[in-house]
Amino acid sequence: MSIQTNLDPQVPSTIFRRFRVYLKDFKFAFFIAVIGMIGYSAIDVAVVAQLKPIVDDSLGKGDYQYLRLASYFIVPIFILRGILNFLGTYSVAWIGNHVVMRLRQQLFSQYIHLPVEFHDNNGTGQLISKVIYDTEQVSNAAGKALLTLVRDGAFVVGLLFAMFYYSWQLSLIFVLIGPLVAVIVSVVSKRFRLVSKRIQDAMGGLTTAVEQVIKGHKVVLMFGGQTLEDQRFADQNNNNRQQNMKLIVAKILSVSSIQVIASFALAVVLYIASYPDLVDSLTPGVFVSVVVFMTMLLKPLKQLTTVNSEFQKGMAACVSIFEVLDQQIEKDNGEHSIGRVKGKIDFKDVTFCYPSKKDAALKNISFSVKPGQTFALVGRSGSGKSTISSLLTRFYDNQTGEISLDDMLLRDIPLKDLRRQFALVSQHVVLFNDTIANNIAYGSEDKVSREQILAAAKTAHVMEFLEQLPEGLDTIVGENGFMLSGGQRQRLAIARALLLDAPILILDEATSALDTESERLIQDALDKLQQNRTSIVVAHRLSTIENADTILVIEAGEIIEQGNHQSLLAQNGVYSQLYNMQFGEELVAK
Repeated sequence: MSIQTNLDPQVPSTIFRRFRVYLKDFKFAFFIAVIGMIGYSAIDVAVVAQLKPIVDDSLGKGDYQYLRLASYFIVPIFILRGILNFLGTYSVAWIGNHVVMRLRQQLFSQYIHLPVEFHDNNGTGQLISKVIYDTEQVSNAAGKALLTLVRDGAFVVGLLFAMFYYSWQLSLIFVLIGPLVAVIVSVVSKRFRLVSKRIQDAMGGLTTAVEQVIKGHKVVLMFGGQTLEDQRFADQNNNNRQQNMKLIVAKILSVSSIQVIASFALAVVLYIASYPDLVDSLTPGVFVSVVVFMTMLLKPLKQLTTVNSEFQKGMAACVSIFEVLDQQIEKDNGEHSIGRVKGKIDFKDVTFCYPSKKDAALKNISFSVKPGQTFALVGRSGSGKSTISSLLTRFYDNQTGEISLDDMLLRDIPLKDLRRQFALVSQHVVLFNDTIANNIAYGSEDKVSREQILAAAKTAHVMEFLEQLPEGLDTIVGENGFMLSGGQRQRLAIARALLLDAPILILDEATSALDTESERLIQDALDKLQQNRTSIVVAHRLSTIENADTILVIEAGEIIEQGNHQSLLAQNGVYSQLYNMQFGEELVAK
């Protein structure tokens, strides 16, 4: 599934209009921020504007009363300036952090509601990067960029107003450069957006590279892949550096260009000032004030151009985030709420093809499972066994045919009602960095007691290793249960399924990667788990399904054999061949 959005990244007004929605809830804080920033800039302009009376009156005419009066007010004015600066800066930072928190929460919520197909087709590192890095760029746009735009923008307006007040002839020269500055800002903004998008992609690549190496650290060590991974990361790291340098170069050139243009205006002012007759009322104070104003304009113009890069990075990050937020969450049109089902399952002419593949994973599959039966799926890797369980839980929806549960079509059942009918125990057990008790009770926390958790742990043979742990049920298992062995993690998964007490059990190669002792304990726990339940068993070890009511042999998405263990052996077909490969022909003779 490629990420698509209705937003046009080339139309910044569309992006900003949507981003502005996040600021609506902070109108009062924004008002305080604007008051603080404009007040701060107004004080700076007012202070600089006193150059004319100081030069013309106090210094020029020898009237020092004005200087004496200014000395009384300068400290209180700068205290007020500091208070206004605090109000403006703090309010903007408060708004920015709230916007980031909201975006991160929305992204996280979106991730957990998006279909499996989305996560299958988008790298984990890229998705993490959006939550961590992209939202931070939005924070800069909502915080630092907003602060600079308002504060320095107000300062520029104030300085221009003061310049025109003292000498509109000289000030008009500076205004004439405005269109040139606007053209530069427009051209550079497009460059900023393009490079910012590349930086975000590069950051996603870096995150993915780190995540893969950390997760596969043992494989890297075992196969001596340190040099390979080091070089691979170096390439990603260098790409990120190059994109950042391109952004810096664009920023430097834009700032320098605007300052050079401004210097031309300043040069013209100095030249005109050398002919006093050309300008009416040109006093030393007016001249000094206008020159100082023009010089002071260079810094806020530089800030406004520099912050443009932050703003464009924020807008590019908004596009990246909105792309995810615009994704269609899992379709849930079911209106037929159900309680606990009996466990009857029917597949009728079901065909399914993964969106990213051309060949169908399942082709016209039809079978029925009666309540309480054990139904096994056998076949080579990639034959379509696990796809059936994915369709049952509606991780994917079949393109043709019908799948029903207790004679109700799956698509008519709300997803929450549907999935609570199933308990899944797979080869790849997912555990959370939490206590053993909370991992067993995951999904059932509000409905079970400590005694029920202990009972499930005992049935699943968790107690055999639990008693050796110092904290018992309160032991933290670590990220994905790294403190536990494969067999121990599997037993926790079985305990979780027991506690959930769902009417249908899906066992997806639950014992395929275990040693003999662990398999014996887990098989015993599974036998207890399967009692009075409909069981769908995706099997690798055929010894685990000899007592299954029905065994379905699948090859390339099609059913090629069907029956119980003895009847399939008697057919001397694919199932018999698979069985012989695992146990030898002498076991068949028995």
